[in-house]
Amino acid sequence: MTIEEVQNEIIEEFAMFEDWEERYQYMIDLGKDLPLIDEKYKTEDNIIKGCQSKVWVHANMQDDKVSFTADSDAIITKGIIAILIRAFSNQHPKDILDADTDFIDKIGLKEHLSPTRANGLVSMIKQLKMYAIAYQTQLS
Repeated sequence: MTIEEVQNEIIEEFAMFEDWEERYQYMIDLGKDLPLIDEKYKTEDNIIKGCQSKVWVHANMQDDKVSFTADSDAIITKGIIAILIRAFSNQHPKDILDADTDFIDKIGLKEHLSPTRANGLVSMIKQLKMYAIAYQTQLS
């Protein structure tokens, strides 16, 4: 699936829920299915700066596709990073860099987060794109 196809799938899933309480519960459930980061990567170097909670992200490239693993010490934040990883994992670095993140607005996520969590969301996106830049540079 392309990034856009995955993002559209996420939009459709969030549209099934009546209210934000149900959407938050769904995000928490997504966080439980997150591809967990190996304990050895839970280091300061892999913590996303700008997040109120601790969020660790690790990237790996295989067959020209970047895959991400992550974890967080907060359940909502874990759900947020799970959504982002689902959208961007197992994709070519250039596709990650070229992808837009409008799907976040379309599911209404940003407007339902506290300002500090919204800042953390932006930091998570930046970090995933930074990994993509690093891997794209290796391919060039």
